Amino acid sequence: MRNSFLIEQFLEMMSAERGAAPNTLLAYESDLTEFGEELGRSANLIDASPHNIRHWLAALEQQGFSASSQARKLSTVRQFFQFLFSEGLRQDNPTGSIESPRTQRSLPKVMNEADVDRLLLIAEEEATNARKPAARIRSARLHALLELLYSTGLRVSELVSLPISATRRDTRFLTVTGKGNKERLVPLGDKAKQAVAVYLDCVAESKKTEGESPWLFPSSGQSGHLTRQHFARDLKTLATRAGLAVNKISPHILRHAFASHLLQNGADLRAVQQLLGHADISTTQIYTHVMEERLRELVETAHPLAQAR
Repeated sequence: MRNSFLIEQFLEMMSAERGAAPNTLLAYESDLTEFGEELGRSANLIDASPHNIRHWLAALEQQGFSASSQARKLSTVRQFFQFLFSEGLRQDNPTGSIESPRTQRSLPKVMNEADVDRLLLIAEEEATNARKPAARIRSARLHALLELLYSTGLRVSELVSLPISATRRDTRFLTVTGKGNKERLVPLGDKAKQAVAVYLDCVAESKKTEGESPWLFPSSGQSGHLTRQHFARDLKTLATRAGLAVNKISPHILRHAFASHLLQNGADLRAVQQLLGHADISTTQIYTHVMEERLRELVETAHPLAQAR
């Protein structure tokens, strides 16, 4: 069978049965196509051996791919061969004897509360002071995006693709469709609600209501809504105007800030897991360094023996 046909069948299964997101499917396709090209004429995907896979991983390391990138690509190949095995197209899974490259989980970059406050303050001031209609909409949109992101900890893809209907329900909570088409409820803070209301008022005042978009943050692009890349660019530009280090600010870093600041202020790890939409608690445990620091400070300040020293 041709590699392209096998990959297509695998992607259809991952979409239909596992609910894999479009970006995830694109990554799977890229990894498998890359692996197939590495095999070249020596073997087709369906005939790949453990030796072929180890040779590919070694090539990735020589090309400078990190251990985490190698592990992610190997995970794709594992799932692909498990699919072939379950479909009776192979009698084994050649990745079974191959260990994943060991990765050291790095701590997430996190903005401190003062920097987040500074960023939100500048965004709010610009939204308030803008005079021209187009500038008002752009600045109000950016302020609404930031308040929503820091209030909810949404993934950036979830944020930019929020439907307009999200603002028409009980706005104490947002119903978010995350990875694997799983829905979760996320509380919505007052500041975020106010920022969204101001943004929607700006849109209404512009009289651009013909052919109303189903998206909260519409765009003329192919997706119909604001892209992740556009939001990230706007955020970096705002950070410059706020006098903050651009390389330490991104939508994902703000999501980290949401989780870390909750834990710093006493939130339960399980609650943070639910808010972030993590399927596994181990994913959320990357933030335990925050809890460890808080607990250490608690013991040093509150324990009677610590105070006696």
